Amino acid sequence: MKDFLLDEDGDLRIEQGDLVIGFSNQQHQSDLLLIDKGGSKEFPELGVGLFMHLENEDRSGLLREIKVQFNADGMNVKYVAFNEQGKLVFDAPYK
Repeated sequence: MKDFLLDEDGDLRIEQGDLVIGFSNQQHQSDLLLIDKGGSKEFPELGVGLFMHLENEDRSGLLREIKVQFNADGMNVKYVAFNEQGKLVFDAPYK
């Protein structure tokens, strides 16, 4: 999927005075993980709210919410898990 790209600060990326357009799948996935429910006025059910889940010992609810949000955004979720190092890993390409 192509869209406007953001820089590392979350601002629109501009090069040579123009907005940068490119593949944005990873950017959209990151946004879904970080946005809290209610953070989007247009779509109040959108978002995982990853930071709200950090203190919870039971990660199954977080993994389930990621699958639900990714599916709702049009991704084909093959897996979502935490690896041995505790890093969130997933394979969820857009359909």
